[in-house]
Amino acid sequence: MNILPKEDLIQQQILQAALQLFQKHGYQKVTMDDVAKAIGKGRSSLYYYYKNKDEVFDAVIDAEITDILAEISRMVDASPTVEKKLHAYGLTKTKISRKRKAFFDALESDMSSDEISRYAQKKQAIQKKIRKEELILLNHVLTEGAQRKEYPTLLPQKQETIIFVFTSSLRGIRNEMQLYNNYTRMEPAIDMLVHMTMQAIKR
Repeated sequence: MNILPKEDLIQQQILQAALQLFQKHGYQKVTMDDVAKAIGKGRSSLYYYYKNKDEVFDAVIDAEITDILAEISRMVDASPTVEKKLHAYGLTKTKISRKRKAFFDALESDMSSDEISRYAQKKQAIQKKIRKEELILLNHVLTEGAQRKEYPTLLPQKQETIIFVFTSSLRGIRNEMQLYNNYTRMEPAIDMLVHMTMQAIKR
């Protein structure tokens, strides 16, 4: 069993407490005092690790991104073929987005217009960071599939286009489900998207 160094353990406690507080009360209502109280320490202890609430917030988001990407990678890696890997990616990505939506919605509660504007910029940066890592993952999946002779090697431009269409379509499916708060057609839609993507790959 790995035992975290004391400083790492305290940072983990800070981030876990902040995550729960942000999710329950929203970004605006949470203070450094609240976080310190939640872990049973004085506020000065937090300032050793983070200068202000913005830094705590950024660290919480970074930890969330790491968890999201790790879960997607784990499910993809456990799947034996490209078709199953794409299906695992699509299903895991959509389920995580659904689960995390409540958290990100809660962050915006009671924000001022200026804070919402700053948060929108942060959210855009978060999305770009996640997409960049996911593109690396999917490129690796398709390249390995060709190496295993599941299909002929794809030209770089074709591979890039296939990934773009696949990820964009998946976001569209997710957005439709969220709009109507109805996820009953999620798996059939992802099945169809993966089937169409595999046809494009093998064409």
